[in-house]
Amino acid sequence: MSSSSDFQQDRHSFSGSPQKWTDFELPGDTLYYRFTSDMSNTEWGYKFTVTAGHLGRFQTGFEILKQMLSEERVIPHLPLAKIWEWQVGVACRQTGHQRLKAIHLLLKIVQCSSQGDCDLTLLKPLWQLFTHMENNLCNDTAKPGILLPLHRALAELFFVTENRVTELGSLQEYLLALNTEDHLHRCTAQ
Repeated sequence: MSSSSDFQQDRHSFSGSPQKWTDFELPGDTLYYRFTSDMSNTEWGYKFTVTAGHLGRFQTGFEILKQMLSEERVIPHLPLAKIWEWQVGVACRQTGHQRLKAIHLLLKIVQCSSQGDCDLTLLKPLWQLFTHMENNLCNDTAKPGILLPLHRALAELFFVTENRVTELGSLQEYLLALNTEDHLHRCTAQ
């Protein structure tokens, strides 16, 4: 079982007696599974139950954190660096609306943080996703100028983040941290 169709992300494999099976959670809203029999027994197979996440857990956490980040008097008491780290991880692992909501919270954190609150280099996987989307948009002339919600959310996040690091005087370090050495060589060559 996995959260990706290629069975590379959040993979859980089980074999043998039911005692070897354990409960687990997958991020996102889609489950992929593959059942393969080795034909060694004549039993019917396996049964598993899929249950949507704990009642409102993601939505509840999102709403609480969004509200806390909206209260100026609360922000100084929040462990923004840790929340930032968690939210970047959530934005990288989740899909669909949950990823968009995580990016929304990242945007709020960038806007209310001060220098040193957030390790902006943690955004590198999201930057790679964004640049991949940008490259596909530039190469696909059949759909001129149409941005998907995720593309728009990432564009806004990186626009605001770039402005923020410019204000803090650390734009060069930020850009170097997000890009790969190969990408920097290509840009230099251009």
